Amino acid sequence: MDHAHNARIDEGRYAQRSITETVNSTVKRSLGYAVRARNWYREFREVTLMCVVYNIKRAIKP
Repeated sequence: MDHAHNARIDEGRYAQRSITETVNSTVKRSLGYAVRARNWYREFREVTLMCVVYNIKRAIKP
């Protein structure tokens, strides 16, 4: 059963998932894990800004 499940895993997409999980973990560690907004559009804006800050930090780092 495990072999059949492993055969169905798409390697390209699974690799993208691991990269996404790594970025999420890094953002949580560096910027905090709590979203303080109460409305969904403000939460979205806050998460978007967290990602922008993360990308700027990555671009500046030598």
